[in-house]
Parts: sequence; C-alpha cells; structure tokens
Amino acid sequence: MSNREICEKSAVELAADIRAKRLSPVEVTDAVLGRIEQLNPTLNAICIEMPDEARHSAREAEAAVMRGDELGPLHGVPVSIKDLIHQKGTRITFGSKLFADNIAQQDSPVVERLRQAGAVCIGRTNTPEFGWKGVTDNLLFGITRNPWQTELTPGGSSGGAAAAVAAGMGPVAIGSDGGG
Repeated sequence: MSNREICEKSAVELAADIRAKRLSPVEVTDAVLGRIEQLNPTLNAICIEMPDEARHSAREAEAAVMRGDELGPLHGVPVSIKDLIHQKGTRITFGSKLFADNIAQQDSPVVERLRQAGAVCIGRTNTPEFGWKGVTDNLLFGITRNPWQTELTPGGSSGGAAAAVAAGMGPVAIGSDGGG
C-alpha cells in the first residue's frame, strides 16, 4: 500500500488495519509524517511538528500489537492537537509570542483520553492567537492555507486542524470551539 493510500484512510480504517496487522503503527506514522513534510511548508497547518515523539509512540504501539495486548479504539492512529490544548511535555503557545517557549505541565482531558485510546500524537495545529479570530493566522507561526485553494485560509480558530485532516496529514485532529 502506498503512503498516499495510507494517508487517505479514515481513523476507523487505520485502526482496523492495525488490529489486523495489515498496517503497522510505525508504517502509518511514517506515511503521515512524510505527508506533513511534503505539504506543510505550503499549508502551515501543523505549527509544532513532533516526529521523534510520534515515532517513539508508534514503536510502542507496534510492540503492543505484536505482544497481543488489549488495544484501544485509536491504537496506533495518528492524531494532531490544536495549539490551545495542553499536552504534557510539549510546547503550547496559544498562537502567541507571549507563550512562544511555554511547555504544558499536564495533559488536558481530551489528550488523556486520546492516549488511553492508543492514539499517536504527531504534532500541534495552528490557531489564531488565543483562538480569538475567525482566520487561522498569528504572529508566531503565520497563516494556515486552505489545501483546496491555497490563496485562502481554512477559516476558524481550528483551521490548522481542518487543513491538516483535509490534506491527509492525519485522519484526526482535535480542535475546539470558543464561540459555542
């Protein structure tokens, strides 16, 4: 299976393929990281890449598959996290120069649950400063581009997450909605 075919699969399909050992978490993660490397310079959807951490988690996920451990529903599936959501030990900038070097001290509940489900966190997605703008750009990372029409933005404060999924840079991205 080609990397492009892997990147076009849904999270449900990837989880099933990993359980059935048709794909390995390492193979899936490498395909997604390759897609990020290829497309992110243009789209700027992933503002903080985490290839080393992702590959480490993918190797652990693969070992669990090979041991026959009980697997969570997202075991080995790549997921990106919006840069407003705490993920312990990683940079969380809120899209602001004020927090450019800030490190999250704990996981938010959604990240805890993703880890329990077996997801592989691959990076953090771009957001406007503090998520308070309907266009995904900020002074720290710049503007995110719409994968279908790059002269436009994907809009919204979770535009980095939306662009990443639409472009096949992972089947799942966690965003948020501050406007209700």
